[in-house]
Amino acid sequence: MILCQDRSVLGGNASSEVRMHVVGANGTGSFDRGAELETEAREGGIIEEIRLENCVRNPQRSAAIFDLILYDLCRNEPNLTLMLNTTVTGAVVEDNRIRHAIAERQSTEDRFQIAAEIFIDCTGDGRLGVEAGAAFLEGREDREAYAESLAVEVADSQRLGSTILLQARKHPNPMPYRAPTWARKFSKQDLKLRLYSVPGEEEPTHEYGYWWAEWGGTLDTIKDNETIRDELLAIALGIWDHVKNGPAESKSNDDPFEAANWALDWIGFLPGKRESRRFIGQHLLTQSDILSSRQFADAIAYGGWSLDLHPPEGVDAPEKAPCTQTRVPYLYDIPLRCCIAQDTENLMFAGRNISATHVGFSSTRVMATCAAIGQGVGTAAAFAQEHNLSPNVLAHSQTAIHTIQQTLHQDDAFLIGQTNRAPKDLAKSATITASSELPEGLANNVISGQTRSVHGPSGAPPSRANAGSHRWMSDPEKGLPAWLQFEWDQPVCITEIQLVFDTGLHRHLTLSHHDGYTSKMIWGRPQPETVSDYEIKVKRKGEWVTEVLVTGNYQRLRKHLIESSFQTNSLRIEVTGTNGLSHARIMEVRLLS
Repeated sequence: MILCQDRSVLGGNASSEVRMHVVGANGTGSFDRGAELETEAREGGIIEEIRLENCVRNPQRSAAIFDLILYDLCRNEPNLTLMLNTTVTGAVVEDNRIRHAIAERQSTEDRFQIAAEIFIDCTGDGRLGVEAGAAFLEGREDREAYAESLAVEVADSQRLGSTILLQARKHPNPMPYRAPTWARKFSKQDLKLRLYSVPGEEEPTHEYGYWWAEWGGTLDTIKDNETIRDELLAIALGIWDHVKNGPAESKSNDDPFEAANWALDWIGFLPGKRESRRFIGQHLLTQSDILSSRQFADAIAYGGWSLDLHPPEGVDAPEKAPCTQTRVPYLYDIPLRCCIAQDTENLMFAGRNISATHVGFSSTRVMATCAAIGQGVGTAAAFAQEHNLSPNVLAHSQTAIHTIQQTLHQDDAFLIGQTNRAPKDLAKSATITASSELPEGLANNVISGQTRSVHGPSGAPPSRANAGSHRWMSDPEKGLPAWLQFEWDQPVCITEIQLVFDTGLHRHLTLSHHDGYTSKMIWGRPQPETVSDYEIKVKRKGEWVTEVLVTGNYQRLRKHLIESSFQTNSLRIEVTGTNGLSHARIMEVRLLS
């Protein structure tokens, strides 16, 4: 697989170039979805692996270290060729198929012709798809077009604007600030619904801001991006001037924001872009699909962020709130058909450019949801490649969709209402016992087929929630070690063992440079629910023999390939330590033959 990235670092709007925190289905503020053992909405799979890695390896919350962690993950993938600073600039299309993508890397004066059977456009702006002639949407559809009450009355070309963020640091002595002559000037009235309010239920702060410093939605966010960047710099620095030196009516010695000792530490030069093009796929996700949590047979991801619409004028509309968020009642499906071009056989897409209306996109656009979509699309593309299929036929094959969804389950990507149906999972045929268990955490829960609870408030729709804790929990009074045992009447041959641990999916967990948001998390150390130390033992000739020994674990999904497959009647997973809890928790055990 080849990954072309047009910047020198990975992460997009979460990279050190922009520094926006990754949010998703678990929401924020009054739109939080989270209750222990009831509503675990945080995304699993690859994005959870990244979040957990970043949490432990980056306790200092460094934006550059997050870049490095993403780079490290890519370098450790043997089947991935990473091409940084490489921009897709063209496509060769024959018989309705992309034959080659053209890419350029100015830093080495190279031009590449990249051949592939399947192409996935994750560029945000949709550069590859546009070069290939794929149909797309821009701007806002009218209310009647898709029966969306939140849409505008008359369609237009306007969209969500962009933002440049900044960071500041507090010093022991006063730090004067003089704004550039070209910085904007803001009055109290200009910022009454922003700096002087609680926009999006996020308290303004000095160390990091300001997501609401938005502008450019009335322009072309692609063609006018340089103009937008220049004006956003003027806006961000004008807001900082307002914070440091007070509004125009302030007296010279006033310090209305108690910011005298604060100094600007960093400001972005790459606008964090929210919206540009959206492709037209085999299905267009709408307001109704999201608010009704419509069930899709070809679901490959889920969302849950509010329908989050912003005035295109941004700060130039001081009388309008910087966002209007409509609560999404339940988690909702995102179908594969939203990620497959309707007019180009081998083109797929993932990220903010998927097939959705402007209103629908306002929920799917957030980065953790985009990451979940990316894993779903990547899994579907791998299936198509392996079976010599074009992506445009996948959604119409029950066999293909079933296999893709089961692969996603195996990789800990949650799909609403669906469960593990792996035919070679020997755990399901075993008699399962434990050293101890709680009434709400029975040993047999590790084969329930679901790896989280979503029956609580704002979780999955009740008809698809599969109520229960979906984990084994040992008795805290019995202490550790605690074990889970699998027994069979006849010897079985096990080649792979997969474990899913509890990582507190009811909580927020993401790199943020906002101290208030970070205070809602357990950051800088492993999540306390997670098993840290464990052994996997098999019984041979009446004795327990250790096959796998792990210490210091902090990840959710662990896969252990058994180099020399063995036969046994009994297997035991013994937990000897956790990262904080006084008892063991295991969500799922798969024992594959």
